[in-house]
Amino acid sequence: QVQLVESGGGLVQTGGSLRLSCTASGNIFSIAAMGWYRQAPGSERELVARISHGGTTTYADSVKGRFTISRNSAKDTVYLQMNSLKPEDTAVYYCNSWDGIDSWGQGTQVTVSS
Repeated sequence: QVQLVESGGGLVQTGGSLRLSCTASGNIFSIAAMGWYRQAPGSERELVARISHGGTTTYADSVKGRFTISRNSAKDTVYLQMNSLKPEDTAVYYCNSWDGIDSWGQGTQVTVSS
């Protein structure tokens, strides 16, 4: 089983930047991919960015060119650098890992004011 702990959310103005972090513990050697999802009020949870064990990255079209997912050398921490933030990026951001089953962090609020 994998446990995920997120940090780094907050309030920022339009055009600002934030960096989210997520550290995994437990059975991290079985993790095939880690990523970030977000859920705005009244909306479904959606993929923001994901990085595979081999380093392949995937981004939602809405964040391409603005967000960057990366990880540390131990592959137990992923980061989401968010630049040029927009009000529509406001959501609760969830860290996710997949090793055959999904594991989720507790979520961190990101609010972008206009």
